[in-house]
Order: sequence, then C-alpha cells, then structure tokens
Amino acid sequence: MPRSAADSRPPSRMTPAERRSTAFLAGVSGLRMLGLFIVLPVLALHAESLPGGHDTAMIGFALGAYGLAQAILQIPFGWASDRVGRKPAIAFGLAVFAAGSFLAAWAPDILWLVAGRTLQGAGAVSAVVMALAADLTRDEVRTRAMAMIGITIGATFALSLVAGPVLAGAIGVPGIFVLTGALAAAAIAVVRFGVPAPPARAHADPRVGFRRVLADAQLLRLDFGIFALHAILTALFVHVPFALRDAGIAPARHWTVYLPVLAVSVAVVLPLFRVVDRPGRGRAVLGATIATLAVSLVILAASGGSLPMIVAGLAVFFCAFNLLEASLPAMVSRFAPRATRGTAIGVFSGMQYLGMFVGATGAGVLLKLAGPAAVYGFGAALAVLWLVAVATMANPPAPAESTFSMGRT
Repeated sequence: MPRSAADSRPPSRMTPAERRSTAFLAGVSGLRMLGLFIVLPVLALHAESLPGGHDTAMIGFALGAYGLAQAILQIPFGWASDRVGRKPAIAFGLAVFAAGSFLAAWAPDILWLVAGRTLQGAGAVSAVVMALAADLTRDEVRTRAMAMIGITIGATFALSLVAGPVLAGAIGVPGIFVLTGALAAAAIAVVRFGVPAPPARAHADPRVGFRRVLADAQLLRLDFGIFALHAILTALFVHVPFALRDAGIAPARHWTVYLPVLAVSVAVVLPLFRVVDRPGRGRAVLGATIATLAVSLVILAASGGSLPMIVAGLAVFFCAFNLLEASLPAMVSRFAPRATRGTAIGVFSGMQYLGMFVGATGAGVLLKLAGPAAVYGFGAALAVLWLVAVATMANPPAPAESTFSMGRT
C-alpha cells in the first residue's frame, strides 16, 4: 500500500505541532516548578526568622508540606483530568498553587507558612501535564517530549538555586512567593491559549491501570528511585543553607556557590545523556550515577564546616542529580505501555513529592536530634538502598520499544 506524505515523514522527527505543544507544556512545567525550586535555597533561613521557626523539625515540615500535598493529590488530579479534561484540570491546579503562594507570602508565623506551602502543593498537576504531553505526541517521539520537559525542569532548578538567594536579598522571600503566584497565573493563560486540546480518547478503568502499574517491578524500582532522589535533595536543603552561612557566606551571596557548582555539573553531565539512551547501557549508567550520589553525601558529611569540602560535595551531588532528574522520567515512559502510561507517570510523580516530604521532615527531625552528619547519613542510606534495587533492574527498552511487558521482574 503506498504511503501518504504524512506517513513518509521520518518517525523520529517531531512535527511542528508536537514541538509547539511540547514547548508550551515545558514552559508551564518550568513556571510551576520555579515556584517550588526558587524558595528551596532560602526557605529554611526565612522560616527560622518567623515566630516558631527556631524548631528545625518545623522548618523541615515547612519545606516538606508542599511535597506531602503533591504526593496525595497527583493521582486524584490525574483521574479528574480523564473526566473533565487535561486543560481544565491543569488550569484549576495552577490557580490553587497561586493561592497558596499568596498565602505563604502573607504568613505571619511558621504555621501559616506551612498552610501556604500545603495549599501550593494541592495544585498537583505534574502528572496531568505529562499525560497531556503524551496525548499530544506520537509514541515514537514521546520519550523526546518527556525528556524536553524534564530538561526544562532541570534548567529551572539550576536557575532557581542562583536566582533564589539574589531575589531574597532584593524583595525578600515573601516577595518571591508573590512572584511565583503571578507566574502561575501567567501559566494558566499559556495553557488556555497556547496548548491545543488533546484528541478524545477512551480511557481504561483507572483501578485496573493502577493495579498493573503497582505490579510492575521495573516501574517500582524507578518509583523508589525518584522518591530517594528528592528525599535526598530536600534533606540537603534543610541544612546546606545554614552550613554555607556558618562557613562565612552571607545568604544573599549563596548564589556565588551554587552558580559555579551547577556550571561544572552541567558541563560534566551533558555528554552523558547520549550514553543513557544507548541500548544496554541504561542500568550501568544509572548504577554508577547513584554511587556518585552516595559519594557526594559522604564528602558533605566529612566536610566539618569546611567551605571547600562543602563546595566539592555539592558539585559531585549535582553532577549525579542532574543526570538522574532528566533521565528517570524518560525511563518511565519507556517501561510503561501506552494504555497505563498516564497512571504510571502519576504514581511516579506522587513518589517524587512524597520523597520531598519525607526528606525535608526527616532531615528536620534528624538535625534537631543528632546533627548534620545524621542528615547526610540518612541520604546516603537511601542511595545505597536504591543502588541495591537497580542491581536487578532490566535495561530500559530502546525508544521505539514502547510496549515493555508489565509485571516483568
């Protein structure tokens, strides 16, 4: 049968509509994640300045409350988007996030800050954004679309670590919350007018998809991985801002540490993205990167307040973190069959945010009871457990092999 002009297009090339949709959705993800990441390097110090903020356990809870709400609501938002539509669900979630940002900006004490952070997290649309990206792209380019969104989130994270301390010095942390609320409102307009409506699709019973996803050993390994990665990240930022301040770096100048650290990590990691995608290499690269993550935590634990050691530990950490953050979502999209991909992404996103909550609250308690070394030891233990799980993991299938069998061990 002769092929049409559309069929003759190289299958690995995104269409203009796919590129435009992916770019808009990456922008929406970036704007929303900016609201999370930009306060990460400064929120602990701000929380300490509020009434009730001298309890490190409460500081950790203020950092982690966002993740707890996200973890609880990712799957309900995904199910709702199947019924009312992706775009309305995303717009509603962004409105809730904006309201939480304004509440956090006003917060007169740490309890109100926790309430604002919880309301921010209640706008749990990460999985819906990824599901919409899947709706608007073909199977053969979907991994690339997911990677583009993941890379945008990674770039937003890098920008936030540098911009957060600068903005905190200029407009204060409450001003940052107002800014992120305004950006969320702008993202609603992007969703409304920039992103096309997805094609109508019949959706499988979500309970069946949920059971299938939880029965898949490969996906469960990745779910634990994103949980561990973000638990370690948020645990780090319960203590690192204080460590830098105690080492003689004023909070408004913390960017002078983060900027060179991130520049080094990007230069190291960029050449490795192609290696992750090579058939048969994914598991080995993943294992080596997790081991590097554990080494970075050992360096930080042994720093003893030494600024050069802290900087070295952070540089090694972000080399590992950036590679893992960008590659894990693409691996999920490869392992999960199309029929359950939205549910798989929802579970994956929920575990990511649960990790944020557990890492931040756990680190706050450990810092209060046992000191900084216990925080880094907690992170290293999670990395070792993850490494053990990856040792028996299958290599991710090539991008074209998008129907990896569920339940494989």
